[in-house]
Amino acid sequence: MPLSNVSAEDHGGPRVLVETASLSEEEWLAYRRKGIGGSDVAALLGISPWRTARDLYFDKLNIVAVENNEDNWVSLEMGHLLEPLVAKIFQHRTGYEVYQVKKMFQHPQYPWMLADVDYFVKLPDGSTAILEIKTTNYNAKDNWWLDGEETVPVYYESQGRHYMAVMDVDRCFFCCLYGNNEDETIIREIRRDAAYEDEMIFLEQNFWENHVLTRTPPPYTEDGDLVIESVRRHTGPADRDAPTVTFDLSLTAKLMRYLQLQELKKCAEADRKEIEEDMKRLKAALVANMGKSCMAVCQQDGVNYIVTYNPVKTPGIDKNNLQRLKRDHPDIYEQYVTVSEFRRFNVKIDTKSA
Repeated sequence: MPLSNVSAEDHGGPRVLVETASLSEEEWLAYRRKGIGGSDVAALLGISPWRTARDLYFDKLNIVAVENNEDNWVSLEMGHLLEPLVAKIFQHRTGYEVYQVKKMFQHPQYPWMLADVDYFVKLPDGSTAILEIKTTNYNAKDNWWLDGEETVPVYYESQGRHYMAVMDVDRCFFCCLYGNNEDETIIREIRRDAAYEDEMIFLEQNFWENHVLTRTPPPYTEDGDLVIESVRRHTGPADRDAPTVTFDLSLTAKLMRYLQLQELKKCAEADRKEIEEDMKRLKAALVANMGKSCMAVCQQDGVNYIVTYNPVKTPGIDKNNLQRLKRDHPDIYEQYVTVSEFRRFNVKIDTKSA
């Protein structure tokens, strides 16, 4: 059952684990592995869109992934570089004083709860709040609304609530920049929630004590694509010489369910294919009538319809030209062509051994 909540009187204020101003990145990461930080919480709760609880487990034990390609390194670097600017925008828009404390903090009763806060805010009443800086692209700004209401994405909310618990403060602000001017920022605030915090601490403690300390990997429970990507990173390329795996009863049951869903998908795809064929026939009749024209118009029930059939040109190299390039200019081919590997999942019935 969840832990009892720690009152403000019992909290006693956070402890300082280490001064971070002079730490190298390697030293900073080593201190982060001593506990659970705010940005870790979403993964252990199973709500992170970027990594699984097992990825977090591997990170805490410093188990390096076999394949660790950071395709998003530019966005990560941009977010880091823009932090001071976004903090300045928040200060300008709110009038609140913003400042940094170059320290990594520990919860006084749960030392595995760590906090390395972006910024702190001095409020007019003399109290302190937390400010978390975020950057995103224009298309992702909608994540800050839910059913038309202002919100904080759940994976960021968990980070803010973790920090409020460690620092014993009641308010946390988020400032997210999604464009290149002051008006393209989103400011949100959340208040401390005792019930959420109680459950969060319970789950964090379970992860730390029953998985990290015992070196017991947590099960995969996240979205399938996220899990498969995690497995790929930590196992590396396929090995045709590796021994055959025998599924136990639990995994065999999962396989049977997979095959059932596969059949359902085939039926649905057959219906979809029939609909698509009908659509293609109708489209062909319209295109045949348009000839070389790129636009057609019509009216039905007072509604005007505009149909366009515009040319779209995309650069590319066909297979034959690519083979000629490899033959005639192998140095150029090797310099610019990359070979990617993917693994195809397939199930077939072995009638010989059944």
